[in-house]
Amino acid sequence: MIPRYSRPEMTAIWSPEARFRIWFEIEAHAATAMAEIGMIPKESAEAIWEKGGSAEFDIAKIDEIEAVTKHDVIAFLTHLGEFIGPDSRFVHQGMTSSDVLDTCLNVQLTRAADLLLDDLDRLLAALKTRAGQHKTTLTIGRSHGIHAEPTTFGIKLAYAYAEFQRNHDRLVAARREIATCAISGAIGTFANIDPRVEEHVAAKMGLTPEPVSTQVIPRDRHAMFFATLAVIASSIERLATEIRHLQRTEVLEAEEYFSPGQKGSSAMPHKRNPVLTENLTGLARMVRAYALPAMENVALWHERDISHSSVERMIGPDATVTLDFALNRLAGVIEKLVVYPERMQENLDKLCGLHNSQRILLALTQKGLSREDAYAAVQRNAMKTWNEGADFLSELKADPDVAKHLSTAELDQMFDIAYHLKHVDTIFARVFG
Repeated sequence: MIPRYSRPEMTAIWSPEARFRIWFEIEAHAATAMAEIGMIPKESAEAIWEKGGSAEFDIAKIDEIEAVTKHDVIAFLTHLGEFIGPDSRFVHQGMTSSDVLDTCLNVQLTRAADLLLDDLDRLLAALKTRAGQHKTTLTIGRSHGIHAEPTTFGIKLAYAYAEFQRNHDRLVAARREIATCAISGAIGTFANIDPRVEEHVAAKMGLTPEPVSTQVIPRDRHAMFFATLAVIASSIERLATEIRHLQRTEVLEAEEYFSPGQKGSSAMPHKRNPVLTENLTGLARMVRAYALPAMENVALWHERDISHSSVERMIGPDATVTLDFALNRLAGVIEKLVVYPERMQENLDKLCGLHNSQRILLALTQKGLSREDAYAAVQRNAMKTWNEGADFLSELKADPDVAKHLSTAELDQMFDIAYHLKHVDTIFARVFG
């Protein structure tokens, strides 16, 4: 985790203090369940909660113990036993380290998902607000980076909204899939622990019991979770790239907010660079990079190995912290995005009406021309605009092959920009309801 790209709410989930507190809660809830079914004395379960619950875990002391034991869970249990005393012999009864580690990881991932869902809600709200503001703000649509046909800036934001709404749904599903608990003991057979303990711990920790664990929770769940984060990151990059292109000097239809006192270049005082969206592009690459090792973690040896462990200690915090930061940065960009409708109109007019070429093509075919002949007639006039800067409508009116089929009045009517806006309400109704 890089502090520069971290927010405290998310980093707190991955702190050693939070991790050890979750480990304690798993052990204490398990003790309560064991006491209820007669595996351990109820007084001991109560003592575990009372003494362990008020304990201030010494991270340095746990690290010191682990330096000798070479085992993090044993080091924690040893330190916990110093607070609990003789009743600590009933802690971790019939459990294995993976019961604690895997259940804890899934608690952390579900909590991280909750924050990410809040982040998506903020971004969706910003996109909806700005899309509404620019519902009918005309702009040129581009394919291959080249002028195509008109759209509105609101529609651009609407399709971003729809994409991030799908991402929201995907993350809800990924959260549900990752929210499982395994308290099944060595090899996952419950040989030394009752399945009712797992059910109790799962309920208390906001999880569901893993149907069948092999001492570890199956890693296909985690692969899907991190793959979902990667898809969200890709959507962030898509929108960030659009804004970066729109801020180019030659385009300048929208730009990131440039705050008082902000500097764009150490050498050139005039610069206002799209640094936030460029940063988002880079962060998206990192989040996507974590998906592949998560998928490679699926194939473990037999019932378990720990080849996945070192991977998850890195990608769990890094992927969620980075995506949390990126989503909030993108929401801020959208909330403060500076939009230039006049420049959009200038760019729309730059090619002298060429964006109406398809409409003329279709009208000529409706008048009886073959599509090939109609295409040739429209294209040869369009090329005069490209090559000579000629007015497209004037050239069409002067072309005898076109004039033979379309009157001056009909051609004028076909250059009415309202034609391209007639279904904006339909699109908005589909996206926003």
